[in-house]
Parts: sequence; structure tokens; C-alpha cells
Amino acid sequence: MAEGIDFLAKLKLVNISKSYRTGNAYLNVLKGISLEFRKNEFVSILGQSGSGKTTLLNIIGGLDQYDSGDLLINDQSTKYFKHADWDAYRNRSIGFVFQNYNLIGHQSVLQNVEIAMTLSGVSSSERKERAKQALTEVGLEDHIKKKPSQLSGGQMQRVAIARALVNNPDIILADEPTGALDSQTSLQVMDILKKIAETRLVIMVTHNEDLADTYSNRVIRFLDGEIQEDSNPIEEVTNEQPIPKKKKKRNKTSMALSTATLLSFKNLLTKKGRTILTAFAGSIGIIGVALVLALSNGLSNQLEEMQTDTLANFPLMIDTSEQVVDYTETGPPNENDEQLEEYPDDTVIYRHVRNENMTMHTNTFTDEFLDYVNQLEEELPNAVSNIAYSRGVEVNLLAEGEDHVVKFNTSARSGMPGMSNGNDDWQEMPDDQDFILDLYDLIGEDSRLPENENEVAIVVDSYHRISDRFFEKLGIDSEETTYDVTDFIGETMLKVIPNDAYYVQDDSGFFTPANPTDYRELYEGDDAVPLTITGILREKDDAATSYFSQGFIHPSSLTEMIVENAQDSAIAVAQEEADVDVLTSAPFSDDQAKEAALMRLGAITTPTGIDIYPVNFAAKDEIKEYLDAYNEGLDEENQIVYTDLAEMISGIMNNMINTVTYVLVGFAAISLIVSTIMIGIITYVSVIERTKEIGILRSVGARKKDISRVFNAETLLVGFVAGFIGVSLSYLLIIPINSFIYALTDISNVASLPVVPAVLLIAGSMLLTLIAGVIPARMAAKKDPVIALRTE
Repeated sequence: MAEGIDFLAKLKLVNISKSYRTGNAYLNVLKGISLEFRKNEFVSILGQSGSGKTTLLNIIGGLDQYDSGDLLINDQSTKYFKHADWDAYRNRSIGFVFQNYNLIGHQSVLQNVEIAMTLSGVSSSERKERAKQALTEVGLEDHIKKKPSQLSGGQMQRVAIARALVNNPDIILADEPTGALDSQTSLQVMDILKKIAETRLVIMVTHNEDLADTYSNRVIRFLDGEIQEDSNPIEEVTNEQPIPKKKKKRNKTSMALSTATLLSFKNLLTKKGRTILTAFAGSIGIIGVALVLALSNGLSNQLEEMQTDTLANFPLMIDTSEQVVDYTETGPPNENDEQLEEYPDDTVIYRHVRNENMTMHTNTFTDEFLDYVNQLEEELPNAVSNIAYSRGVEVNLLAEGEDHVVKFNTSARSGMPGMSNGNDDWQEMPDDQDFILDLYDLIGEDSRLPENENEVAIVVDSYHRISDRFFEKLGIDSEETTYDVTDFIGETMLKVIPNDAYYVQDDSGFFTPANPTDYRELYEGDDAVPLTITGILREKDDAATSYFSQGFIHPSSLTEMIVENAQDSAIAVAQEEADVDVLTSAPFSDDQAKEAALMRLGAITTPTGIDIYPVNFAAKDEIKEYLDAYNEGLDEENQIVYTDLAEMISGIMNNMINTVTYVLVGFAAISLIVSTIMIGIITYVSVIERTKEIGILRSVGARKKDISRVFNAETLLVGFVAGFIGVSLSYLLIIPINSFIYALTDISNVASLPVVPAVLLIAGSMLLTLIAGVIPARMAAKKDPVIALRTE
């Protein structure tokens, strides 16, 4: 134990006194005891019960502390000893042999003997070798794997002697070592102790005078806390107090976490049923939290998958129409030239002009910005699935009905697919055909997507339906309600009429659109561009929403052809030169009205809107950063404002999922807390049950923190088992839960628990049980070792 001290060249007690409080009075157990011992001798202490024999033994062994006087080791006072010093002293210099053996029942014979060496830093291989040697010396080499309950009383006492000897201590303290043995076995034990006394000091407390006289070379008789007789004193011991010396640095004992864990694991194995039930009870909260996390994770994954499809219907929209922009966060400062903070903590109230932060803003698509957007697919190739441009040019579209030709009223703009409530029957399709085929199936043997400027396709819903309004616009008024794809594929039902054919200029220079009576002639004229239907599209059953509305879709090349034709038309050129509307002869109210007319006739080909479709939400953020970079350094009026409907909708859905998750986790946490408290109670019960073990560990030199470590290890083990059971059962429960959800919603594998949260749940279970066991573990550490050893 003690660096610089040779235990034990000299052991000396000087005027030792000890008393115990009983109620309101004090009982003097030792009254000024002064004794000195030789390095090797067999000393027997005799006396009636209550005479102070065992108390003296406990004080010599460091289990109990004296009130006054001094215990000297090599003339060094122990008054300076702290708890850690006494622990090291017991571990390296004292070996206890108790009347009731005090073996740890859940440890093997070999492990009982090894226990003292685990505290003194001896390696595992050396511990086993020395323990086997000690057991061989007491004749138990054939019993090392047995548990104490499998041994006789004499054998158990010999295990205790082997444990006392294995650390090669200087003093063996034997408290009634033969009290629980028969006479024959008692003699065998005494023979062993007598042999031990040849090389070290043996102090034995006994009531048996015959054994004391036979085996001891020194007998000390006690009566009422005082020495009555010493048969072989060294010399007269003075009561003079020594001059205290400075305390020397001592090597402390320490129990490794692995040792503490093994002790606790062995103890838990002796109570398998209770351990499993306790762990199962502790796992209930874990199961609740795990299932909530599994459902939340699954719903989040489903939402993410759904968002990937839904993003097609919720692009980043950039429009040239006038819109309201809120500059509260980045806009006009207050009169103190400070940025306003939303939901401030102070009590200051600001006066401001109503709507001063709300500004009407109109995006202006400059050539520079359009080039910037065109570079988007090159700059972020993995982020953009499609870019759709809206143009204001009108399409002169005629349809041949059952007995007459009608105008199919629409415009060549992409608009907002899937958001038009079925009123947009004419939509431009993305150039990426793979993107479309990921969302739609082609119906019919020869069905395909349109590729050329003179081709279109028809989109139907999941029931193969298309509204009667669509057929009315085509001039099909019959009461027939069912058709076959062959009635459409390969047919020409629409023709595009160029502006120069559709608009007629009069002598005054103004233009008039074609009269319905002239539609047949225009439809059959050489200038008409026929549009062939190439296929029928139906949304896939696993698509979250539709990209297109029901009706016609066409390639972007058709739009380019219409715009190019309209730009060079006579009406477009005339409108550019005129200050009035060439169709109505009415003057324009402002420049914006004239610009709208030019755009409608195709004289201005600048897009009226741009819809950017990201691949996923992460890509959307990249695109927004790209657009925001364009605005840096520009005045507010020249900045481009975009609308992100997807963010708003996904935010609402995510908030809803998170809110439900938090509520459910809160309920599950209640059961988790209850089970944690229960584990704390179970740990306290374990402390009570293992009180004697606490005393045994302290007697071989275990520190208070080592005792805490033993019970902390136990709670960690219980927490691990609880977490493992909880996570394992959760994975099993996920199977029927997913089956039930699939039966209700046709959505498979909604609940899923990733590995990382599962591991964190197990770790969290261990942490909670560790916290629950802190108080019982501290209670265990504070137990008096003398009282603990007396506990049955």
C-alpha cells in the first residue's frame, strides 16, 4: 500500500479508545488500549462477549476508526490516514478471516480468492496463478470452479484463509475462525493459522481458551474494554503520543470497471427472473419511444418520397405579374436605423405607417437574367429536373368536331401544371422524357410521347377519364361516353392557324380575327399546321400527384414554332408601330397595356413566367441559393422575387409530423420515467440484499467509489438489457404495425427504425438507469463496513 513503508515491521496501539452512541448515551468499548505486536507471532485475544475484542480487531484492520489515541505503523501515525489510505492498508497489509466466512455467493471459489488482487492492479494471469497457489496451500485445488454453496463449512473457511493470504499481507486478523466449525475441522483451521504465524502476525479473537492456549504463543485477555492480562508482552508500552510525521504518498487501490461489471453480472445471473422482469419493465418506455420514432421516421421518409413527386407540381415560380412583397425582415429600417426583430423580448412599441414594409413588386426578365437561368442546368446539373417558360402569345387552335370546326380556346403557356383545377387543357411538356415516364404510363400499344412540333398527346386521370368540357371544346357533342385509345392515337383533331391567316387587315389598317363561319376554310387551308395525337398518358399508381392536368400536352418545339411564326406576322409588326390596339382601335391605358398586347400577338417573345422544377428539396435549396446570388448587389426594384409553395406545404406537413411525434414521445417518456424510477427502487433493493458483499469488498480494500462503481455497473447492465429488449421487441412489433398500416392505406413499410436511433435508445436506456441508480449506489458506498459485515 504505502510507498516508503515496509508493512509490517512494527504495529503499535497507543492509548486507543473507542465508544459507540446508543440512544442518548455513549458506550465505551475500548478504554485506553496500548499494545505492541511482533512481526510474526500468533496472538489470541480472549474475553467475554462485548468486551471489545472484535472492535479492537476492526480498528487494527482499518474497518473501524478509533476515537482517540493512535495506531502506529513503523512508528508512523495513522492519524493522517484518509479513507483511501485505510483502503490500501487493508488491501495490501491485512487479511481477514471471519467466523461466517463472508464469501461472495455468486462468485466462484477462485474468483473469491482473486477479488483482493483485482483492487491492487495485479494482472489477470497473475491473479489466477496466485489464487490457485493459495487454494492449493489450503488443500482446495480441486474445488476452484465451485460456488461457496457447494462447499462444507471447513472448506469455506479455508477459502477465506486463502483469500486472506493471496495478497501476501503482513497481518492475518481472524474473528472467531472456528466458531461455526466442528471440533475436527476447527483443528485443521488452527493448524493452518499456526503455520501462517511462522512468517507473519496472526491475531485471532476467540472464546475457546483451549485452542488459544494450544496454538497461540501469546494470549491477551480482555474485560470491559480493558486489557486484563498479556501472557507474552513485548515490553511495557508507554502511553506517550509520538511526534506526528508527515504523511507519505501511498499507492491507492482501484477496482476496474470490468471487475465491477463482472461482479454485478454474476449477481444478476443469480436473479435471472427478477432481472429479466425488471429489464422488461424498463423496456416498455423504450418500446414506446422506439415505435414513435419508427413511425415518425417512416412518415418522414414517405413525406420525402412524396415530396420528390409532388415537387413537379410545386416548382419555384418566377412571374412577371405584379405581386406583394413583405420587406419586414430586410426592408425599410425604423427611425432609429435599426433592424426590427420579430417576437422581441423587450416592451418597446414602434409606430409605423401601415404597410410601409409591404411593396408591390414586378419582376423584369432581362436578357441577363434569362441567360442566368439558362445556365442553371449547367451550373447545377443534378438539381434541376425541368425549366418551363410561360409565354403570353395566343394560339390560334382549331378543332374539327363532329359536323363543324370550332376554336379550341387556350394559350401556349406552361402555367402551373396540376394546379389549374382541370381548366388548362393545353400544356407544354418538359423536354426530359424520362422525367415524364417516371410519373406517367403510356396507354395503348402504339402510344408514345410527342417529339416533333406537329405532335401532341392526351392526358387522362387514373380512371381513364377526361372531362366532358374537353370534348365540348373539341366540338364533340355526342352522348357517347366511352372511347378506345385507337379513336385518338394517330388522329389529327387539332390544327394551328398562323396569325397571318387568322387575322384579316381592313382598309383602315386594323385587324379582325377570323369569323367562325370561316373556320372550316382555315382548317382545310394550306397554312394550317395539323397536330397528330401520338399517345395517351395516365399517371402512375405510385405517383403522389399529377404533373399535368387532363387535356393536350405538346413539346416545347411547338411553342417555339408558334412564337416564331407570330413574331413575324403582320399584326405583330403593325401592333409594334401603333399606339392603339390594332384589334379594337382603342388607345392603351399605359405602356404595360401595350406590352401585354404585343406579348399576346407574339411581337414580344420574352417569357411571362419561369417555373423551375428541382429534383428534391435539397436541390431546391441549391437553386434558391443560385437565384439569391443573382440578386446580390441589385436594387430592390431590379431584384427577382420567386415563390416557393413547396416549402410552405412541406413546412406545414413537417411541423404536423413533428408535433405529433413530440406529443407521442412525451407520453412514451412518462412510462420511461416510471420504469426508470422502478429500476432505481430495484437497485436499492439490490443494495440491501448485497450489504454483506459491500462489507466483504470493503474488508479487502475496496474504496467507496469502487462500491458505487459496482452498483453503477449493475444499473448499466440492467439498462443495456432493457434497451436491447425494448429495441428488439420494437423491431418485431414494426412487422405487424406495417402490415396493419398497409391494410388500411396500401402504403408499405411506413414504420422503420434506423440503426443509429436504435443504438442511441439503448445508450439512453443505460444513461437513465445509471441516473436512477446514483442515489442507491451512493447509499451503498456510505455503508459502514463493520455494520455491513454483520448483516445476514
